[in-house]
Amino acid sequence: MTAYTPAVTGTGPKAAVQRAGAFLAGMVMPNLGAFIAFGLITALFIPTGWINTIAGTTDDPLPITAQISTLVGPLIAILLPLLIGYTGGKLVYDTRGGVVGAVATLGGMLAPVALQMTGLTLNATEPSPAPSSIAEVAPNFLAAFILGPLTALLLKLWDRAIAGRVKGGFEMLVDNFAAGIIGGGMAVLGLYVVGPLTFWFGQALGAAANWLVSTGLLPLVSIVVEPAKVLFLNNAINHGVFTPLGAQAGDAGSIFFMIETNPGPGLGILTAMLLFGPRAIRPTVPAAMVVHFLGGIHEIYFPYVLMKPILIIAAILGGATGVLWESLLRLTLNAPPSPGSIFAWILVSPPDKLVLNMIGIVLAAGVSFVVGMFLLGFGRKESAVDDAIDLEAAKEQSAANKAASKRQAPA
Repeated sequence: MTAYTPAVTGTGPKAAVQRAGAFLAGMVMPNLGAFIAFGLITALFIPTGWINTIAGTTDDPLPITAQISTLVGPLIAILLPLLIGYTGGKLVYDTRGGVVGAVATLGGMLAPVALQMTGLTLNATEPSPAPSSIAEVAPNFLAAFILGPLTALLLKLWDRAIAGRVKGGFEMLVDNFAAGIIGGGMAVLGLYVVGPLTFWFGQALGAAANWLVSTGLLPLVSIVVEPAKVLFLNNAINHGVFTPLGAQAGDAGSIFFMIETNPGPGLGILTAMLLFGPRAIRPTVPAAMVVHFLGGIHEIYFPYVLMKPILIIAAILGGATGVLWESLLRLTLNAPPSPGSIFAWILVSPPDKLVLNMIGIVLAAGVSFVVGMFLLGFGRKESAVDDAIDLEAAKEQSAANKAASKRQAPA
């Protein structure tokens, strides 16, 4: 896979889930640098970011921050899904698979725009105006997870089927046309099938969360929210469900602004991974913690959960703990924290509830850390896996060195 995702051994359903999670994580982990770039630009330069907040210009952003913040939409809606689709295709069929994976992913990304142009509503209540660009649409990462590797697999199967059957001199022509046809065909499929299905899947999860809220089972909403976040549906859930619900409270503030944006569960999981996760990925965790907790970019911890899917239990329990604390004490935020960092929470917390809101973050982080620590077996299981990987790598290196010495030996 990659150096970030240690190999999963064994058979059975558990191993299959772990392999699937490791594959999805392998699509994201090599692109963490791009996520960090997005996180830093968002945290610094959006109207409610650090620079405008420090300068006191959140209502009238500084011109330079307004210009730089125009990068935020394209980064999250265009670049990151394309990178994930490309990486997923490359994992299946090297660079050739990566190229067609990126082409197909673009179709899935543009699906919301296409649906709006055809007059189909994307909102469960009322249609919204057609976006003027893809950068105005919530990013469709789920479509990238599907279309990238699937398109690469189709191209790989095609190449295997015609191997040795193409007349000499026509190989490049056939290869390029095959990649173009398969990639283009899957882009169309993404535009009209995969993209809409994944978007409506996000809408269904949002409706489920809304139902839990309306029935008074607020802490249980984490059962829906946390898995949806890990599938990169956090923006759809937050902006499509909780922000409109919270806005109905007006100046009184709302608990709905707190549910998806709480950075505690992610911080707890990252801390558990730093102390007890696979040694191969531990060096990547500190930067992710900074971007997540201080920058408010929750997407940065999703790959770590995908790598170890069982950690979703820690995320759910941590999130439910935070929501339970907030609901029992009737805590609120005055506005949606944007982005969902500790600093944004402080800025939009009512002064008389600030300390209690911070305690809610600490509780959520503590529960997710403790549960994650147990789920990771206090590092013992991860150490055994790492040792097996290190031993296998040492054997391969020894064999390679032996083969090299034989080639270099005099006749």
